[in-house]
Amino acid sequence: MIGFLLALRLFAQQPDSAPGFDLTEAMIPMRDGVKLHTTIFVPRGVQAPLPFVFMRTPYGIAGAGRALRGYFHAFVTDGYIFVFQDIRGRYTSEGQFVMMRPPRPPRQRGDSSAVDESTDAYDTIEWLIHRVPNNNARVGMLGISYPGWLTVMAMLDPHPALKAASPQASPADMFLGDDFHHNGAFRLSYGFEYAAMMETSKEQEDFAFDRYDTYQWYLDLGPLSNVNARYLHGKIPTWNDYVAHPNYDWFWQKQAAAPYLTRVTVPTLNVAGWWDQEDFYGPMKIYDLLEPHDTGRVNYLVVGPWNHGGWAGEGAKLGDIDFGGPTGTYFQDSILAPWFAHFLKDQGELRQPEAITFEAGSNQWRSWDQWPPRRRTTERSLYFRAGGRLSFEPPAGNGAAAFDSYVSDPAHPVPYRHRPIQPTYSPHGSDWYAWLVQDQRFVDGRADVLSWETEPLADDVTIAGDITANLFVSTTGTDGDWIVKLIDVYPEEYPKDWKLAGRQLMVANDVLRARFRNSFEKPEPLRSNQVTPIRIDLHTQDYRFLKGHRIMVQVQSTWFPLIDRNPQTFVTNIFEARASDYRAATIRVYRSARRPSSVKVNVVRP
Repeated sequence: MIGFLLALRLFAQQPDSAPGFDLTEAMIPMRDGVKLHTTIFVPRGVQAPLPFVFMRTPYGIAGAGRALRGYFHAFVTDGYIFVFQDIRGRYTSEGQFVMMRPPRPPRQRGDSSAVDESTDAYDTIEWLIHRVPNNNARVGMLGISYPGWLTVMAMLDPHPALKAASPQASPADMFLGDDFHHNGAFRLSYGFEYAAMMETSKEQEDFAFDRYDTYQWYLDLGPLSNVNARYLHGKIPTWNDYVAHPNYDWFWQKQAAAPYLTRVTVPTLNVAGWWDQEDFYGPMKIYDLLEPHDTGRVNYLVVGPWNHGGWAGEGAKLGDIDFGGPTGTYFQDSILAPWFAHFLKDQGELRQPEAITFEAGSNQWRSWDQWPPRRRTTERSLYFRAGGRLSFEPPAGNGAAAFDSYVSDPAHPVPYRHRPIQPTYSPHGSDWYAWLVQDQRFVDGRADVLSWETEPLADDVTIAGDITANLFVSTTGTDGDWIVKLIDVYPEEYPKDWKLAGRQLMVANDVLRARFRNSFEKPEPLRSNQVTPIRIDLHTQDYRFLKGHRIMVQVQSTWFPLIDRNPQTFVTNIFEARASDYRAATIRVYRSARRPSSVKVNVVRP
């Protein structure tokens, strides 16, 4: 949930000015009397009234001037007043910090003493337009990750001066698909390390691991009940919330965006990255939620080949994958800055299509009149076949028993990335930021990972839109996780870049905790040895599998320590499971005509 990639380190430096700007610091009062620390950068020598670019953050604003020399450079060229603010309870702002503070309920919207992130944004904008000289009474808000979510909150009951908003990599639902859970499966390493970092003090403080390879540290931890018993001792509110709310109850639902995004209040530019390791679900969900209400056609989407916040940099490469040019710079200069200039300064005709997506594989930007582009695609399924084959042709015959199997052992979980697995925010460097493009050959061939792949493609296959895994599975346990990955397998002969020869690049992936297969609110056990259909949303993509490449699907049941170990024995609350609850289970994935496990994709028509 860290914006600007390393914003927690970047903004937490000494106060920072910017050449060509006058810097003012203010403690702006909110309606309940709490004052929020705010920095205001006004360009020198400008005569015409200027709009504001406003960002709110929990990560500290002392070094915010650096953004003017980096991500905001195109805005600086156009001319804006820049405003940065510490939210309640963070750094030198007053008040109490609440992680993902829920919006106040409708019954409190007439109560002048009720506050949330929306009211704080409103009150700040009201102060700015009346107190900062030479402004044109127009405000644009944007932010990446948590600041993106704060932008969404400002859109709920917006100040009339808020004329444009760009929530970027914003979470939308912390149980269904963003930082802390995916489809009910707890994101252990991130959920633990982020909560400990954010709630140890008003500033950032990393948890002190005594092992460089956190895979072993989390394995030695044992059951999740040991977290409070050994380390946190009940002092981290967010961890206590994980434990108290293991299902999709009122606590998670009141934080989710779905109940609130029932209208488009301001023009919105949603931004996401295909390989966002923290919040890909969120921006796509926010766009989807706003679409039915977008009568003015001002809800836009941009998705590029980026990790979390990667569009704030050059964006030419991610890990070893080269995208053929500076995609981040292109976004900043040719999409983001013109979009804000149109709405805040009446500059230029808006030529923004409904959706702009980067098609990796071919390394081209694509424009669409809707997303997903259903009118331009055909649904097809990639079926699991005998001998590790993957095919667009379904299994033949009337049999029901064909399957592949593996033993999933919580004592020996599959690592989610190459070991050693450094702490997420390790000051000594971490592979966290690019793990989604790591070569998956490090697990292919493990006895507890199944793989199916096509023959080399005779022609390019381009997919655009939703991806869904439909599996038929059984287990000797009474609970379990299923992880599915859609993979592009590069040719073994790849002279264009030999380090990519044979590479297995993840294109889409996700996990389902099977207890939530029918309901996220009311978990239920699996029946041992009974075939069960499960559906896993692998989200959405725009990707071209090139001629000569292969398409692969991998299935496994552990992804550690990204996802906590499922005991594979149904318990009421996994956060309170005992060591004896963790048991190995034999998993079967069926691939018969009656039970045709597959991954459904949407293939772009020629």
